[in-house]
Amino acid sequence: MRLFDFLRTTTFRWTLTVAGSFILCILVLFGFVYWQTVGYLTSTIDTLLTGEIKIIAGETVERRLADIDERLRNDPRRFRITGLFDAEGRRIAGNVESVPPGLVPDAPTSVTVTRVDSRGRETQTVRLVVHPLPGGDVLVIGRNIDEVGEIGEIVGNALLLGLIPALVLSVAIGIFLSLRTQNRLSDVNRTIQRIVAGDLRERLPARGRDDPFDQLAVSVNRMLGEIEALILKVVGVGDDIAHELRTPLTRVRIILERGRANAKSLEESQQIADRAIAGLDQSLSIITALLRIAEIEHNRRLAAFSDVPLAELLRQVCDLYEPIAEDKGMTLRVEVKEDVTVRGDRDLLLEAVANLLDNAIKYTPEGGSVDLSLFRNGNESIIQVRDSGPGISEDERDAVTQRFYRSDKSRRSEGVGLGLSLVAAIVKLHGFQFTISSGPGCVAQIVCAPSAINRPA
Repeated sequence: MRLFDFLRTTTFRWTLTVAGSFILCILVLFGFVYWQTVGYLTSTIDTLLTGEIKIIAGETVERRLADIDERLRNDPRRFRITGLFDAEGRRIAGNVESVPPGLVPDAPTSVTVTRVDSRGRETQTVRLVVHPLPGGDVLVIGRNIDEVGEIGEIVGNALLLGLIPALVLSVAIGIFLSLRTQNRLSDVNRTIQRIVAGDLRERLPARGRDDPFDQLAVSVNRMLGEIEALILKVVGVGDDIAHELRTPLTRVRIILERGRANAKSLEESQQIADRAIAGLDQSLSIITALLRIAEIEHNRRLAAFSDVPLAELLRQVCDLYEPIAEDKGMTLRVEVKEDVTVRGDRDLLLEAVANLLDNAIKYTPEGGSVDLSLFRNGNESIIQVRDSGPGISEDERDAVTQRFYRSDKSRRSEGVGLGLSLVAAIVKLHGFQFTISSGPGCVAQIVCAPSAINRPA
């Protein structure tokens, strides 16, 4: 990470924005407090001055001069301003040098005056009231308002003492949060680079704090797990195709080589070509089945889901395989105890049931029986295929749904070992459950989830 990269992070900028908003609110608050305080003090001073000037103006001339002298004598802090002037503007008594021009009578006004007393001359900012007296004299009473400025200075100092630490703390928090975010993002970027390089086992780091980063990491890791599983499936499909096609293609090559060397007539050449075509058809069947399973597993058929009546579907499958069962001298029965409609892909469900019925007829000896039924078990609806064949062993029950697996009992039968894998993929796509029982007399069941069942009203 380059030096000061955190200054460009969104976290740091948002921290500064919040800090700036906070400081602005504090400034507005302190300004309001200062304005209210100054307004209150000024109003109080104006009220006192107005009252005092009315009292002094109502006294006799002798008493008025005594009140002025007493007012100034009782002012150790030198706050009070008092003056009495004649009609010509000459000072008769008091400590103010002259009457400021332009003052409105009896209206308190903030002005600058020259104070004259035993300490000499001094310029002060005061709140002043002027009152004309009978005979042309002018009475002036005021009060120093430097204390109002001192209050403003106190508020400003308090503001600085409060805002500077708050600003420093906000910046420090922003730097800390930005650096922490940058460190986590750097860890994530390094992990992503390793994933891009091909290590699909890598996962984003999570600290177990259940914060947004951890929640995102968990979701992304789950996605990476699914991607890894899908890629492994794709690789597995390629490996399966390469492995399973090697034998039939080798067999076709040997047939063609021997035919080219040994065929002595057109009829023998045709027989060799027929055997080669059969081998190629088997290879194409393997590829087609694998691609179909991959298509189903990748959920590309979900858009074709609709309401599928299972009773009608089972009867259609039974009608298709009844002639084959008759040729083997077998009994094929269909029993529907309840008409059920499920949400799914009709063609895929038909293919799944047909595969189960095809296997049952294929591996049941002549004279046996196969039963196809639809019934309820609690809230679930079950499609069941039961035959009187040899069944499968307990060890093979899970293996038979794997691709290209063929038990020893079925080695002599035609097929590529993908039928039950296709059934399992279709059932998984629909959210159903597929089970196969072990022992003599195989029982295969597709258990339809209650959420997918639409029963007639």
